[in-house]
Amino acid sequence: MMMAGFFNYLGANPFILLFLTVGLAIWIGRQSIAGYGLGMVAAAIIVGCGLSVWASVYGVKLELNNFTKSMFYYLFMYGVGLRVGPSFVNSLGGDGLRFTGLAVVSCVIGLALVVVGAQLLDLPPGAAGGILAGSQTMSAAIGSAEEAVNAGVVALPPGTTPEQVSSMIALSYGITYIWGTVGIILITKYLPTWWGVDARAAARDYEVKHGVASGDAPALSAWSPGGVRAYRLENSEWDGKPIGALLRANPEYRVVNVVRKGDKLGVSDDLVLQLGDVVALGGRRETMTEKMGLIGPEVSDRQALDIPLDQAEILVTNRDMLKLTHRELRALPDVNQIQLVKLERGGVTLPIGTDTVLQRMDVLTLVGLKDAVSRVGALFGRVVRPSTATDLLTLSIGMVLGFLIGAIQFPAFGASIGLGNAGGLLVSGVIISSLSSRLRFFGNTPNAARNVLEDLGLVVFVAIVGINAGNSLLTQLTGLLAVKIFLVGFIACSVPPVIVWAIGYHVFKMNPAVLMGGVAGARSHSGPCREAAVEIQSNVPWIGFPVAYAVSGVLLTVFGYFAMILGS
Repeated sequence: MMMAGFFNYLGANPFILLFLTVGLAIWIGRQSIAGYGLGMVAAAIIVGCGLSVWASVYGVKLELNNFTKSMFYYLFMYGVGLRVGPSFVNSLGGDGLRFTGLAVVSCVIGLALVVVGAQLLDLPPGAAGGILAGSQTMSAAIGSAEEAVNAGVVALPPGTTPEQVSSMIALSYGITYIWGTVGIILITKYLPTWWGVDARAAARDYEVKHGVASGDAPALSAWSPGGVRAYRLENSEWDGKPIGALLRANPEYRVVNVVRKGDKLGVSDDLVLQLGDVVALGGRRETMTEKMGLIGPEVSDRQALDIPLDQAEILVTNRDMLKLTHRELRALPDVNQIQLVKLERGGVTLPIGTDTVLQRMDVLTLVGLKDAVSRVGALFGRVVRPSTATDLLTLSIGMVLGFLIGAIQFPAFGASIGLGNAGGLLVSGVIISSLSSRLRFFGNTPNAARNVLEDLGLVVFVAIVGINAGNSLLTQLTGLLAVKIFLVGFIACSVPPVIVWAIGYHVFKMNPAVLMGGVAGARSHSGPCREAAVEIQSNVPWIGFPVAYAVSGVLLTVFGYFAMILGS
């Protein structure tokens, strides 16, 4: 009686039901065994189904309305578009084409295997969409699969309701997701061994050749590439000489401050130095000790060293900078007064090497003297100061644009189909993020805000799918059906990465360590790339990850829609 009352209470209070499910899913998703866990999204569908099935034992039907489910899913899809937009556009040219090709191959083969398997084994409607989402670990495909049902492009057999199809999508996803996650991690990790390749040695070779740091740097480090020190001018050679003369004779240094008799004089090329001045010099750490006594003894002068620093994100838009390597970039004016602390491409942080070549729409995080940050930033593109504000007007415009794009239909497969609301919002997010990344005067959506759209949107949507699916789950599930679904998912998960590796290694001649990241990105899953980096003790796999990750994220999401059409 107590449990019956509990479930009746949940049924009468849908918001408590929803966030109880979400909370349990997040907690369960954080648990792991031998380093592997469900994650909050897979846990959400399991918890939702479990609560709903448990409630049905007491005659209580737990259900949440479709408007809430759709709203959170649409926010998630728009957030995905914002995240992958710049990287997705950049993938269409240059070296990104190789990784784009790997992603396309992986996604198309995965879709084909799911569709063929669903037809050969005569799986019920909804199974293909759920298997694709689970085997490819692309939870967003659940939503696009449901979009196909809601749009009426999937012909349902007599007596089959949309609710039953939705339940089958959730069921198939749950059965195939675990191997979809663990399988791709293990396959990516051991592909080099199966090919007789020493990925660790390949990573070391790449690190030496391209100057990439091995492994992760410590979170806090006493080392920095540049430094600022203060010296009292006692060398009469520079007495009465302007700062410009000192710098022309010693171009490896920068004068960042001058203090005379307790007063800050600032810095200008025509400022004449006098004996007793305290001069703050900046430069690379290795050059700071090469000319000891150039000015005079080092002093601890807080006033001279009390120099305001700045941090900014630089959006790379200047095509001339794309031709320069890391070594050439370090030779640019004012570069020795700043420090590059992060390089981000498509939302993914990349290792920085001496031969790292920038791409348009890369985001550089610079720290250093304010004027130097501004000048260097202007060389590369647009200087963007950190902001926590979200442009809600652009968010609204983007959402409206997405719904309008989703309403466009065209004839195919004997019916009128389109991207639907979800696909339209994905495209809209790509468009808005690409425009705002170029213009930067509108559309600001900080990473934290975008993460809320994605994380909360997806986990709430999947939780509702699980809750609603549990009502008819027991009536559809049989042991034989579960085995068939798992078999199709196992094949769809396991085959594409092997083919992708073979193409990347034998056709594209990619470095095996880089290719491991490309295989993970082609499956739009960061877990395999992280495990590969740990396995070979190198950051090199992350170099091959971002472009393939962006492309596969878009394709697999849209393919959930087509899996429903082709697999029925």
